[in-house]
Amino acid sequence: MIAALLPYASWLHPGDNSWQLTAATLVGLMSIPGLAVLYAGLAPKKWAVNIMTMAFVGFSAVLVVWVLWGFDMAFGSPIHLGSGLWGSFLGHPGLSTSAHAEQSQASIPLVDGLMPSFRFPQSALVYFQFVFAAITPLLFLGSVWGRMNLKAWLIFVPLWSTVVYSLDAFLLWGGGFWAQKGAVDFSGGYVIHLSAGISGFVAAAVIGPRLHRDREHERPHNLVYMAIGAGILWLGWNGFNGGDPYFAGADAATAVLNTNIATAAALLTWLFMDMSSKRLNRKPTFGGAINGMIVGLVAITPAAGYVNGLGALALGIIASFIVWWSFNVWSQKGLFRKVDDAFGVIHTHGVAGLAGGLLTGILADPHVIEYVGTGKTSSSSVTGLLYGHPGQLLLQLGAGLTVIAISAVGTFVILKLVGLVVPLRYPDEVLAVGDLAIHGEVVNPEDAGVEVLDEPTLIDPALRDHDPHGESEELRDLELE
Repeated sequence: MIAALLPYASWLHPGDNSWQLTAATLVGLMSIPGLAVLYAGLAPKKWAVNIMTMAFVGFSAVLVVWVLWGFDMAFGSPIHLGSGLWGSFLGHPGLSTSAHAEQSQASIPLVDGLMPSFRFPQSALVYFQFVFAAITPLLFLGSVWGRMNLKAWLIFVPLWSTVVYSLDAFLLWGGGFWAQKGAVDFSGGYVIHLSAGISGFVAAAVIGPRLHRDREHERPHNLVYMAIGAGILWLGWNGFNGGDPYFAGADAATAVLNTNIATAAALLTWLFMDMSSKRLNRKPTFGGAINGMIVGLVAITPAAGYVNGLGALALGIIASFIVWWSFNVWSQKGLFRKVDDAFGVIHTHGVAGLAGGLLTGILADPHVIEYVGTGKTSSSSVTGLLYGHPGQLLLQLGAGLTVIAISAVGTFVILKLVGLVVPLRYPDEVLAVGDLAIHGEVVNPEDAGVEVLDEPTLIDPALRDHDPHGESEELRDLELE
């Protein structure tokens, strides 16, 4: 008699495995097409193809690096180079492509025993963490589009993912130094967003600004693209934060609800600030709404599974207020004014990620349970300053400063090395044309042979004044690229 076959091993739970793969797919969609479409719509039309190409190229490059050595550097066994930080700052590089690596029970060596055993295979963990690694350089593509050489991007992204991202991830998620100290980052406020904001700002400073004309005429060319991309980001974030407990349990549902509460609060706060500002002519712009949405999503990311609903609401409001001032006021001062961070990633991701991480140290509620304890084992949760643990805020500050240092120094050094091999930016004559000169194609082929006018005064000012938001789709069609 033939022995019966089983569909999966006894340690695998189909519900947890299904949710992990679904969450990973949602996060992947945030990158392609989400960010690619959002950024393409937000930029002038002549850069849309280049931005989308760099997004898809970056996504692909990270995947190759991730399965060949990156995952194990971020989540594998530590390289012991000494005591303290040096004994737990990076994992051994290794392959994630063998049959055993893909089908064995998932494991993160330094956190085994500190959380429930995974109930899905290693391949699910590798892919889930890949989509986080992939979206990070794509976020700071928003800082350097409009001048960075695609060849330099192809070299820079794998190096940056290997050095900077792996370090940050291991320190906070792979059981490294800051994780051992008790700092937390639920789903990437520090590892992804703070790092992307700092790296993008440094990269923009090193590569240099866009052409003056591109900086002067940088209004979005397609609000519908922006709406589609932003919508994918918002709902995709349910997988971003909902997948990080690694189990389809109560904390996953808590994280999803908190994510949406904070995002709605941040969006409304940003619009209120826009409508109250003389600087912005008191207009509730759609671009402002998207900024507020992104700030809410970013700020709740380090806290989603640690705060209660009211904490999420407060976090969204406070973070949106802080980043609105950063984006609209502080951006006109000092170093912020001198560096051409095209989409303001330092503000919407860097400042928002840091604010969210610090607010986690204040608002984390010990009654929000991540993993349920049994017997003499206590349930797993985080206690913030408001609940009697001021030390958590100090831990959050230390971890944030470490991520800032690694991201800034790592990005600077890598770009300088890449610049020795290929030019970091295109020549000015190529930048003046954009997509057609770089790729031989444009987002609307019928525009390929049309001469682009240089005179912005061809737009009737009355049309602009008539539009209550200052940005109607009809007016976009008249805007000069």
